[in-house]
Amino acid sequence: MLLAFSVAPSGIPADEAYAKGDADGSVHDAVAAAVKVVRDSGLPNKTDSMFTTIEGEWDEVFAVVKRATEEVGKYGSRVSLVIKADIRPGYSGELTAKVERLESAIEG
Repeated sequence: MLLAFSVAPSGIPADEAYAKGDADGSVHDAVAAAVKVVRDSGLPNKTDSMFTTIEGEWDEVFAVVKRATEEVGKYGSRVSLVIKADIRPGYSGELTAKVERLESAIEG
């Protein structure tokens, strides 16, 4: 399974964010905490500017997402979580293989 997710806190008062020197409302510290959980999991993963994608079995992937979400929850009173999954039993290595097939098709 490939699972892409994006998680962010909300509910931090603007004056509190400003006091932290984060007047633009950036959530990079919370996202960094989530990505650290993913990387520490040992599962294949990739992070880009919008999502983190993890590859593994259903239970292990969702356990990592749960832990990452709990970490982000420490940064606000609410958490927003977006998940998209590609569930394809019997396949592994798709984190890179799908992109390789795409690039091959583009090159023709």
